Amino acid sequence: MNIIGISAFFHDSSCCLLQDGLLVAAASEERFSRIKHDARLPVSAFRFCLDQGKISINDIDIIAYYENPFTKADRQQWALGQVQSGHIQLPDPDFPENEIRDKLGFDGEILFFDHHSSHAASAFFYSGFEESAIYTADSVGEWTTTTFGRGVGSQIKRVDEILFPHSIGLLYSTITAFLGFGVNNGEYRVMGLAPYGKPLYLKKLWNLIQLKDQGGFELDLQYFDFIAGSTMYSEKLADLVGFLPRKPESEITKIHFDLAASIQCLLEEVLLFQIDFLHQKVPSENLCMAGGVALNCVANSKILNTGKFKNLFIQPAAGDAGGCVGAATLAHIQITKTWSIKRQKHINLGSSFNQNQIKLILQGIGIKYLFFNDEQELLNIISIQFLSENKIIGWFQGPMEFGPRALGSRSILANPRDPEMRDRINKMVKKREAFRPFAPSVLEEHASDHFKLDHPSPFMLETCQVISPLQLPAITHVDGSARPQTVGGYANPKFRKLLETYYELTGCPILLNTSFNVRGEPIVCTPVDGLICMIEANLDALVIGDFLIEKSSISETQRALLYTLKPKRKTGNLKDNLYTFV
Repeated sequence: MNIIGISAFFHDSSCCLLQDGLLVAAASEERFSRIKHDARLPVSAFRFCLDQGKISINDIDIIAYYENPFTKADRQQWALGQVQSGHIQLPDPDFPENEIRDKLGFDGEILFFDHHSSHAASAFFYSGFEESAIYTADSVGEWTTTTFGRGVGSQIKRVDEILFPHSIGLLYSTITAFLGFGVNNGEYRVMGLAPYGKPLYLKKLWNLIQLKDQGGFELDLQYFDFIAGSTMYSEKLADLVGFLPRKPESEITKIHFDLAASIQCLLEEVLLFQIDFLHQKVPSENLCMAGGVALNCVANSKILNTGKFKNLFIQPAAGDAGGCVGAATLAHIQITKTWSIKRQKHINLGSSFNQNQIKLILQGIGIKYLFFNDEQELLNIISIQFLSENKIIGWFQGPMEFGPRALGSRSILANPRDPEMRDRINKMVKKREAFRPFAPSVLEEHASDHFKLDHPSPFMLETCQVISPLQLPAITHVDGSARPQTVGGYANPKFRKLLETYYELTGCPILLNTSFNVRGEPIVCTPVDGLICMIEANLDALVIGDFLIEKSSISETQRALLYTLKPKRKTGNLKDNLYTFV
């Protein structure tokens, strides 16, 4: 049975393919279109899934969509009723189905599942747990912003929920916008900024939210303007904190550090309050999480450290991208009435390129390269001549990762022990703020020697303290923490072998690992994307498969040719200062 899952028309549109209950392909449209957070129907990702599954559109049994457009339209129409002026077209609940029919050419059955059910399914059914408590939280689905549930076998039961406009995700995004960062993208920056400040505004921020019984809360809407306004916040928020919103790209000062620390602390306290309620209702040893809020790795660690739940599984593509996986899984269960328990061990579900394809691309552009028949020789050279010499490499191997994290397939790698490396990569490579931290990838069996971590963490979804006897300034945040990826043997064998080689040669089983992209661009998808990013990020070398390309070997003529292959910069269809609810 072939089931296609689709999430689209809000942000991070994605597509996946489930074949006889096995997830064989998943990718976000942005990787193909090169439009960050592309919200359009994932046509290219759909074609990729068909190719990966070796099927045609006629072989698709069901398309599963990640939310209910009719229930969502009810909320959108309510929001329109709050708008006092201007003309906004009423939402069309038939739009998603019409787009799927018209642009994908599919005339079969389409099933719709509500947004937070898709989130819950994407986590629980890939956790490997026979039963678990389930928590989902984001900005908003149809009406729901938070759910508490329990999963057993092939069933998920919702215990309670919180409805729009009361949303912990929107609260965090409001402060994100106030701090001058884009919503839907800048929340990571606020989390990274927080350790530089103190939660001096925490007491004031508690005016924004009031906790209720049964894990609930309500926002004080006088401080928000995300329903009918042009920004997330009202003027009263500035009055409350005592300073004006920061303009994007302007100087970041102590007040901004402190406000970031305060909203991060508030988020953690609210989540711990809710998790305590969930544990009372569902006293399991296991907890599954999904939704955009579940990507806050600092809060995730606080939740696990309470000890209320012994085991925690977070869907690696926890945001809307992962909704397509949950929807496809729900469709499979609805049709077959069964689900075999499985643990998601890796997210290498995207496109890949074989050696012949890579060779043809390099030769077509005329780029000089070294090809290694002996993989170990390549890894030795990368470890000794590049990483140990504080050079920065692009690493392009195997199937692309699904979700926001680069985990050794589309990564930029560097020496974690160089005290200048973090600032160098932030400034010259990623072209972003100096306060942004970088994550370490570590051999799984050595993780506890260097990080306060007693379990595998393969998806970079929690933080912990660095306890290494090595000096690791490039991956240690200002508060002494890091967000490690533990690398076992099942996800990306060549990446693990590189770590093993680097460890044997240097005594350090850790590499700095950040996503293979520059600011404002999606993670690279194709070898051409990798070559262009290598130039834009000023990387010293690029490893694609068993091919090594050094920056110095690319001529100006070849650079110019590569830039003709780059799609013209397009603007996404999302505002970066306001969630687009309509």
